Amino acid sequence: MRLRLKKISDQVIVITGATSGIGLATARMAAARGASLVLVARNEDALQQLTEELRSLGSDARYVTADVSLVDDVKQVAAKAAEQFGGFDTWINNAGVGIFGKVTEVGSEDMHRLMDIDFWGTVHGSRIALSHLKTHGGALINVGSAFADRAAALHGIYSAAKHAVKGYTDSLRVEAAEANMPVSITLITPSAIDTMFSVHAKNYLDRMPKLPPPMYVPETVASAILHACEHPKREIYVGSTARLLATAAYQTPRLVDKAMELLMFSLQKTDRPASEQPPHNLNGPQRDLDERSGRTMYAQKSSWYTEAVTHPAAGLALLAGAAVAAAVLWPRPQR
Repeated sequence: MRLRLKKISDQVIVITGATSGIGLATARMAAARGASLVLVARNEDALQQLTEELRSLGSDARYVTADVSLVDDVKQVAAKAAEQFGGFDTWINNAGVGIFGKVTEVGSEDMHRLMDIDFWGTVHGSRIALSHLKTHGGALINVGSAFADRAAALHGIYSAAKHAVKGYTDSLRVEAAEANMPVSITLITPSAIDTMFSVHAKNYLDRMPKLPPPMYVPETVASAILHACEHPKREIYVGSTARLLATAAYQTPRLVDKAMELLMFSLQKTDRPASEQPPHNLNGPQRDLDERSGRTMYAQKSSWYTEAVTHPAAGLALLAGAAVAAAVLWPRPQR
């Protein structure tokens, strides 16, 4: 069965975690392309402001205040979409939280809370979305992480949650295909992205945390997500780093262990004391409506790898251009 998805401008899109980082960038980009939106987050004030912003640009945006770890809250999201739009075409499970700290030091209550949001929030959203999409057709998009392919030091429980998201999504995709559901199920696998993740995370370190380089801007992920809204894709890696990490983790796991041992602890600490870390958002929303953290001096604005995967013709053109440039600039031997 060949699945055809609607153009973004004809879609109703549900976005969880819509008031910060990747979710915020995706909401703004989707609105600019004419989508109708159901925005989901815990921060009602931020949701109201964002909805007004997008409506002022011509988007038909609505919002639902919800905690994705609570299945009844997620059911209300689907009910709102049905009430306002008659349903939805794409559901994006993006909401997530983070913790920086050694797995032996992170409290069990905090680990449970992260798993409730990052994993069970994705499960709740997927199940409720599929109950509609299996009849009406459309796309389910789950945002994972490069740390799903290779667990990272100081991100043990987050890595475990994203491993679980990947396993759940892969299993769900096969079961949906066997049942001939007219649904595209995509896992988005980003590299390190300059979002509010490190600002909002709970911190067990002795200094304020940051993500390791190289980093990409959140628009790179938003672009990949919207590509998956229109084109059935199994998985999209955002940034070559994510793809390389997955390959290295499979081919040379001990070498990756050693590299993390030598680099990951220092690369994930700023020079500022932990006492200056803002309040975390594990148990409730904090400052929202920011896409980027401000903790990195440089984030890549595009990924040739992801462009090549999502737009093969453009990727081949870029590769050909680079080859021509290299041939022109390559020094020729003197006669």
